[in-house]
Amino acid sequence: MSLTDLLLPTYIQMLEALSCWLEKAKTELPEDKSEALLKARLAPDMFPLSSQVRFSCLQAQEAIFRLGRRAIPDFLEELAREGQGAGENPGSISEAQERIRQALIRLRGVSPETLMLRRDELVTIKLPNGMIFDMTDDQYARDWALPQFYFHINTAYAILRNQGVSLGKADYVQHAFAYLRSEMTSDA
Repeated sequence: MSLTDLLLPTYIQMLEALSCWLEKAKTELPEDKSEALLKARLAPDMFPLSSQVRFSCLQAQEAIFRLGRRAIPDFLEELAREGQGAGENPGSISEAQERIRQALIRLRGVSPETLMLRRDELVTIKLPNGMIFDMTDDQYARDWALPQFYFHINTAYAILRNQGVSLGKADYVQHAFAYLRSEMTSDA
């Protein structure tokens, strides 16, 4: 399986699910509560929902640039800064939806060659605290890019559930229904 076949569908289907969860929150909750939802956190020392949405969009797009050996663009650096400060400036659900929409447009525009494995170069990640990680492409995809992305997606899901949005596993894995057999079996 190529990185393109693994990462792009994963990012796209889960960002689409996140968009549906936000829409469900908007329709189920009164307007004042749905907008306040973006400030909700699972724990006091965790980032709010608004940050989780931003970081989900960031992680999906950042992986494409890192694996494509391209510099992280300014708009992603800005998205990271927004995510860090989203507790004070959560924005609106409409703005969150627009961030997801823009991320999906960019992801759908990625050519398969962008994510070709390069075994002779490492992906380097420098964190603000001074830590530096060096990984091969497959290590980066498996051990960094996907776990980071799913952490923020799962946290967003958990915040929404915790705040009373009626989400279930079918909402989380809605993409899996494409594989559902049309006939039902019975083991009665």
